[in-house]
Amino acid sequence: MNKKLTLTIDDKIIEFAHHYSKETDQSISAMVEKYFRNLQRSNQDSDFSPVTLKLRGVLKGHTVPEKHELRRMFHEKNLD
Repeated sequence: MNKKLTLTIDDKIIEFAHHYSKETDQSISAMVEKYFRNLQRSNQDSDFSPVTLKLRGVLKGHTVPEKHELRRMFHEKNLD
């Protein structure tokens, strides 16, 4: 169920929001909701260990090796 929310925001930010809204063809309400959903998700990430959180995103922009390639790499490093 959707409810109405009133926000008090700086005029320049409102102008930017309207411009960005038109540019991206999405409503300001949708953008605000998306922002809070992302915050909610990142808050849920706190359930992960610090090591896992540090590793998050390290493969961004890189391809993940195939399973057989990973096995070979682990075997070479005596990790299997």
